[in-house]
Amino acid sequence: MLFYHFGYGAHGPARRGKRLRPRLLLRVTEAEGGAIENALDAAAAIEILHNYSLVHDDIEDGDELRHGRRTLWAVYGIPQALNAGDALCAVSFLVLLNATARHADNRVLRMVRALHEAHATMCDGQSLDLAFERATHVDLDEYHRMIGAKTAALFGASSELGALCAPCEEQSVLRYRELGRAYGLAFQIRDDVLGIWGTVDSTGKVTGNDIARRKWTFPVVWALSRPASAARDRIAQAYAYALGENRNEAVLDEDTVTGVIDALDELGAREAANAAIAEHLAVVERHPVASVRDFLLSSLELASS
Repeated sequence: MLFYHFGYGAHGPARRGKRLRPRLLLRVTEAEGGAIENALDAAAAIEILHNYSLVHDDIEDGDELRHGRRTLWAVYGIPQALNAGDALCAVSFLVLLNATARHADNRVLRMVRALHEAHATMCDGQSLDLAFERATHVDLDEYHRMIGAKTAALFGASSELGALCAPCEEQSVLRYRELGRAYGLAFQIRDDVLGIWGTVDSTGKVTGNDIARRKWTFPVVWALSRPASAARDRIAQAYAYALGENRNEAVLDEDTVTGVIDALDELGAREAANAAIAEHLAVVERHPVASVRDFLLSSLELASS
């Protein structure tokens, strides 16, 4: 099942993710004078933990497509996919412990803490995201709290672990964590934009699915914070959630999804999202280490292409 998820062996070749989190980790280590070999265990751990979250996220969201292929639960069923995801989580921390071959025990303990803290925060964020699906209203502060936990935490841990592998002093480690978090906020808002205006070819996912399931993404949350208008009212009506026991009853039809997207365009939600992305990226643009800064800025452009 894990080979299928990653597209390895008989299940490949397959389109895969861009490995942004481990690449960020390695880039930070290298920029701070560390050997790449000293960061490989941490890089593998961060990517495996990320994929554990994807397996569970696909189950919780009911997504049947990722990277242009059927998701693990869609092929093997929910119980087996849950178990496979749990196995990935365990393997992630076991892999990180291999770093004791290259780092002092207290340094590896600090790495394990960083990864566990990110993991716990991710679970908080996912809990909020799931709760939002039955919410009648979500404001921008609540939205940012959710993505700060669900997405930004692991990017923060990626750059933090890279600094620990260099190894950097604690103050520098914390600065790198905040850099990764700022990038993660921009990354999630960009992902929200792609989920509405992207294509299957560019995302590997069913476009418009977030709106069909009434996901509270940045463009929708921002649009509903605007003054009353016909366009805003169309979105609000579509997102008025009938709290039934069967979540499938809440799925919007294609015409309604198209109407919501048209209303978002009319209100300027895409431009507002791009402005929010630029605000978070300003933290990245001020980062003094050019190789890390340029990598993050270029990788976000690639993620949106």
